[in-house]
Amino acid sequence: MPGGSLLLHICCAPDATVPTQDLAAEGWRVAGFFYGSNIQPREEYRLRLGALHTLMEHRDLPVEEAPYVPEDWLAHMVRLGLMEEPEGGRRCTACFELQLEAAAEAAVRLGCTHLCTSLTISPHKDAARITAIGERIAGTHGLTWEPRIWRKKDGFLRSIRLSKELGLYRQNYCGCLPSRRVSPSCSGDFEPIY
Repeated sequence: MPGGSLLLHICCAPDATVPTQDLAAEGWRVAGFFYGSNIQPREEYRLRLGALHTLMEHRDLPVEEAPYVPEDWLAHMVRLGLMEEPEGGRRCTACFELQLEAAAEAAVRLGCTHLCTSLTISPHKDAARITAIGERIAGTHGLTWEPRIWRKKDGFLRSIRLSKELGLYRQNYCGCLPSRRVSPSCSGDFEPIY
């Protein structure tokens, strides 16, 4: 029910353009949350964080940032044996869980009643899987999951247009080391910066 307090988990600024605009227009009190420990290298993280600040200042919305600890993300994925998983596989599920768990904790801390994510704007992500994870995690924290598939009704195309209008940096890979390796638009190797 619009008009409540909602924490929007934000994977990146371009993907948050449509959700922040639409949720605010519906009457939600929106706060953003950014978890970026999955993003490598550090310079890429900084570019994405800068774009997010630009968006949130433009929208006049608050945003909370999780600490940037990529070594924790990597250790978690290595411990689970997921670093060699194909893109879109079990590593992505574990990453979504880490991000949405951190977002749910922030939502409780900030007094929000609802949780949502910008992840579902991407045509490359499994919206049903993200929704199932979000519902489960929100429920364990006493939150209501706000199920949105943001890519519907040309949401992804709107995000591209809005990103250009706002001059936002648009990345060419999801964020983690393995996703960078498989992205056809990424070239060259780099050393991860922890």
